[in-house]
Amino acid sequence: MSPCSKWRRTWTSRLPIPWGQGRNRCCLAGEGSDHVPRSLTTRVVQDPSDGFRFLPHLETEPPDLRVSFDVLGGGRIRARMTGASVPALVGTEHKADLIARPDEVHGAAARLCARWKERFVDFQPVDGQRRALRDRRRPYAVAADLSGEQEDELRTVVADLARSGESLLFDTLLRGDDVRIEMFRSFLRSALSREGLRVRFDSDLQLPWPMLCTGEEPTASATTLSALFARFLGYRHQIEHTGDAYAWIGPPRAAQQRPAVSLNHDVRVGSATRADEVAKVLTEGTACTVRTTYEELVRDFRNPHLDEQLMYFWCHGEFIGNEPEPHVLVIRLTDGASFDGHTVRELRARHRHSSFRPLVLLNACHAGVSGASADRAFLGRMLIEHGAQGVLGPHIAMPQAFAAEYALEFVRRYLRGESTAGRIVHELARHFAARYRNPLGFTYGLHGGLDSRLELTSGGDA
Repeated sequence: MSPCSKWRRTWTSRLPIPWGQGRNRCCLAGEGSDHVPRSLTTRVVQDPSDGFRFLPHLETEPPDLRVSFDVLGGGRIRARMTGASVPALVGTEHKADLIARPDEVHGAAARLCARWKERFVDFQPVDGQRRALRDRRRPYAVAADLSGEQEDELRTVVADLARSGESLLFDTLLRGDDVRIEMFRSFLRSALSREGLRVRFDSDLQLPWPMLCTGEEPTASATTLSALFARFLGYRHQIEHTGDAYAWIGPPRAAQQRPAVSLNHDVRVGSATRADEVAKVLTEGTACTVRTTYEELVRDFRNPHLDEQLMYFWCHGEFIGNEPEPHVLVIRLTDGASFDGHTVRELRARHRHSSFRPLVLLNACHAGVSGASADRAFLGRMLIEHGAQGVLGPHIAMPQAFAAEYALEFVRRYLRGESTAGRIVHELARHFAARYRNPLGFTYGLHGGLDSRLELTSGGDA
């Protein structure tokens, strides 16, 4: 039997077809019947293509730079690079097998995240006798606006973080004196030294890409605070991390007049921050669902018709796990029950090709884990694997004051439907650095979702 013979199509006619005349007379019309329009309604009872008539979204605008780090057998890392921002080579490509190994790279990345927590978030000024200044308790953690802080102190801390970010990229991941590695490193350094690129790190390695840095400029002006901020990749470029092939297959979304959004939160978190303002913005001109418990999350994630454009999580999180498996991020709402990537898989695995296509802002304060034993992206990967357009969240344990300010700015801009998530994240990194002298915007990273945009109808006013 041919594949076509398995289909039973639905044909609907509104034309005055003479069913009862001629050689191909139809028994439905009957002898001598008038020429009456008929609607023949049938249903498809078999689908041999199993949904493959839905093709993946085709990217109309490829990234300016695509850098791949594939982990091969034996723990080898192969680096590739393509895009309009690097020169095309005659008869070859930008490719190098690195001498770095995944464990040491992940260890260096965990150290970088821990260093941000130690050197910046927990920074404590002291007096001449090394005693903590009581009137300046953790000044970089209690406020988003650091424009009133001493510039010398701030510059010293940021310079230390920039040096660590550069070292992870060029001295750990891309180290080596093999000619291929040297050429790859040189071409990548040249591309990243530009500004305003759309960069995709398509990588098996989960690294905090926006927190990495370009090479240090050998000039005196390179030590100014503005110049230090400009070295971070999150300041210079729109960045997303990917790694899954054909992460989602399905029909394109339809534009909405009133976007469907959700607030998933622990009501006890951030009472002294602008969290209430974020909640208010989420309800303006939208259909907003509020969830505060694990059971509410499970109820809606189990629903095959769950359809939201933006999901916002404001809650606590921590890394838990059993050796030798890596620790994974677990989030908890008001009732304290654990919700993680495994839960997403359990609830959404049977709902292929559903309308679940949100951008997820995962603003979860979490406790870090030592070493490289944490799979920091597992929850985000599961959300994307089961439909999410992208996941935005911090790579470090984020102070609540800054997290609420960041969410307020992001939600406002995204709900307007005017910009992509990638552009907004880039704009916010620069916004907080320039206006508030705060580099914490560089710690927010996109897993997918660079081109995600809230599609609104012409009558929409989000």
